Amino acid sequence: MRIQVLQNRHAEMFRNRRGSILVLSVFVMVVVLGFAAFAIDVGFITLTKAQLQNTSDAAALGALIEIADGYGVGSNMTDAQVKAATQQAAVDVAALNRAGEQHAVYAESVRDVRLGQYTWNSTTGQWDQLWDVSPYNMVEVTLHRDQSGSTNGDRPLDLFFAPVLGVDEATLEVASTAVLQPGVGFSSGGVNGSGPSCSPGVLPITLDLESWTDLMNGIGHDHYAYNEATGAITSGSDGILEVNLYPYGVQELPPGNRGTVDIGNNNNSTADISRQILYGLNGQDLAPFGGEIRIENGGTLLLNGDTGLSAGIKDELEAIKGQPRAIPIFSAVSGPGNNAMYTIVKFVGIRILYVKLTGKPADKQVIVQPVPYVGDCVIPGNVAVGPDTIFAPSSLIN
Repeated sequence: MRIQVLQNRHAEMFRNRRGSILVLSVFVMVVVLGFAAFAIDVGFITLTKAQLQNTSDAAALGALIEIADGYGVGSNMTDAQVKAATQQAAVDVAALNRAGEQHAVYAESVRDVRLGQYTWNSTTGQWDQLWDVSPYNMVEVTLHRDQSGSTNGDRPLDLFFAPVLGVDEATLEVASTAVLQPGVGFSSGGVNGSGPSCSPGVLPITLDLESWTDLMNGIGHDHYAYNEATGAITSGSDGILEVNLYPYGVQELPPGNRGTVDIGNNNNSTADISRQILYGLNGQDLAPFGGEIRIENGGTLLLNGDTGLSAGIKDELEAIKGQPRAIPIFSAVSGPGNNAMYTIVKFVGIRILYVKLTGKPADKQVIVQPVPYVGDCVIPGNVAVGPDTIFAPSSLIN
């Protein structure tokens, strides 16, 4: 009898224990499924945010191309045209990407894209971001998934399992800012001749600061027109003023009256100058300067040169007509002929429109106009931007 009672008690305890384990198992399963659902939703949110960030980066960099084409006095685009083109480019690039369940990321041109100026403040020693200030060299693209009730692709992100906990959606917002950093010089990437040629780069032909300043202030001629779409150069006006690089004078060239500069060894030959015109500077050219030529913080660069322009570079100048190039601008010069020393104060972007280096000196011309200039070999530096600033390649700053 006692044995039977013990057996019954043991069976009852076993049944109770089994019931407790079942309840515990159900609870654990709920917790596990909850964590799994949470992980899936969090993973979806994280992935979507990363995709949006990549898209905003690409849209900002893509939009910056339009800013480069419309920068400063070398462009015949108005600020309104630059802004419209930049905003549309950002929208178009965004639509080529997907994020979350959207196969084309949505960006609203006015709300999500803003332009400004990124410039060095020498007083504070910091970069200023001046929004809605032109000429523009900065663009910010913001992408949204936080617009409740929107029928566009910017509505909040629908979640999979979180609605069980009363959370139906998640809101996201990302932003990217891309800039063209002002340039202070050129580098070929090497100091021993191993660096690649820097083309399109800087021409070894210089112009005086006074003539260039006059051009920036609206003093000049407009006898030639450049067609951006076709690259054709014709007689007529395109709204961008021009200046003649050829030294002025009739019979004899006054000492220090413009000319070519030696970027490399002194007394560069016509062959050296021709090569630099066509293919840009290389590491061997820049080796005497430590691998780069630069002007920063109000400094100057001294270059040996030769007054005048030789007819021997006529064909090379003809070959690059219409293409963007940079030239050094000098503020002073000392010494005659091939003993001239030019004090270079900055580099500016130009394109050649007309070349005539034969005949009487009074008839010789190398007509150029300012042009927006962005170069892979341009060195960025801490300088304020201006209407004739040259730029290093685009970069993201946040």
